Amino acid sequence: MTAFFALATSLLWGVADFGGGLLTRRTPALTVVVVSQGIAAAVLGAVVVATGGWSEAGPQLWFAVAAGVVGPVALFSFYKALALGPMGVVSPLATLSVAVPVGVGLFLGERPGLMQAAGIAVAVTGVVLAGGPQLRGAPVQRQTILLTLIAALGFGTVFALIAEASSSVTGLFLALFVQRVTNVATGGAALYVSVRRGGVALPEGGFLWGSLPALAFVGLADVAANGTYSIAAQHGPVTVAAVLASLYPVVTSLAARGFLSERLRVIQAAGAGLALVGTLLLATG
Repeated sequence: MTAFFALATSLLWGVADFGGGLLTRRTPALTVVVVSQGIAAAVLGAVVVATGGWSEAGPQLWFAVAAGVVGPVALFSFYKALALGPMGVVSPLATLSVAVPVGVGLFLGERPGLMQAAGIAVAVTGVVLAGGPQLRGAPVQRQTILLTLIAALGFGTVFALIAEASSSVTGLFLALFVQRVTNVATGGAALYVSVRRGGVALPEGGFLWGSLPALAFVGLADVAANGTYSIAAQHGPVTVAAVLASLYPVVTSLAARGFLSERLRVIQAAGAGLALVGTLLLATG
């Protein structure tokens, strides 16, 4: 069950990242985040009311609040890093986010078996290579490296926090709702500050109403990914769930190849193969 839900997480996050990347080509990134998360919050609010999720309110929701604050900061740092430095460096570095939940799992006493340890090593190596690391080229600004590491730490922290935010299905709906409301509040505040400083909130032609279905898809896919990861982490070793969930860059690369006809470099294809091998080792270990 852990492998299934963790792989579902990587699929959902990979598709959401691909969709979000396309949307930010026409609409400012902060606006994409706020609108997509706002739609997700509205849908989750209806689900919470329908399922009686409010009865699950408790101190554990503070984990969801914390995840909602950290998430937008990580995402903004990631987008800024992508704007400043080569994606071939930023993307592999961002996968270091897996170190946080894996570290938490080890701290809590999880000890993966030999097969699982081998799977973790192979899968992480595959994910890094699938990002297409640039081994040559212009030097990378220190700011780019710093922002990418902040993003990785933030994403990994969200992994760890959301796994602790609930212990039941209805409680998970409530936790995800609280996380999304906090996301919107944090992202909205950042967008307000950006506009006050001369930034742009909408594209030149005004808000692209035709993009609402795509924005809704991105927001809901992200929510679903958080939910499946929480289930995976609660029903199996966090170390395994985190590594399998971190395969989303492979999904994004394959989506870009399928829909945008982007060609995979040899090193990326090799990385995707290694990631799949690592997945099999983890699933059978």
